[in-house]
Amino acid sequence: MNSFSLKIVTPDGLFFDGQAQELIVRTTSGDLGIMAGHINCVAPLGMGQAMVLTEDTKRYGACIGGMVSVVNGAVTLVATTFEWAEDIDTARVEVSRLRAESILQDKTSSDTDIRLAEARLKRALIRSSVAKQNKR
Repeated sequence: MNSFSLKIVTPDGLFFDGQAQELIVRTTSGDLGIMAGHINCVAPLGMGQAMVLTEDTKRYGACIGGMVSVVNGAVTLVATTFEWAEDIDTARVEVSRLRAESILQDKTSSDTDIRLAEARLKRALIRSSVAKQNKR
């Protein structure tokens, strides 16, 4: 299988820099699969699971926001946040999920608090789901 150059970066640093055979990420309009020879494109990222297939391994990550670009065969994923499945602190995810659910159940929560809690809950559910991929 052919490979392509892939870089995954966030404001916190470089998460991956190497050759990949496939990348699947969640964009704002659905999942996007990228393989060698993909046409040039740019897409905004949503919240979801990312999968990176290399010659040796298949790794999963939680990818939240940002953009992905393919330019002349090189792929750059610039995420707002990115965590590999094995690095996700599931206890912290559970605390975040419970806090978000508590705010959503509170009848006195403001509209802003509700919107923030909905986003927090979605991130927690994605991170929890991705962390489970590591245990397969």
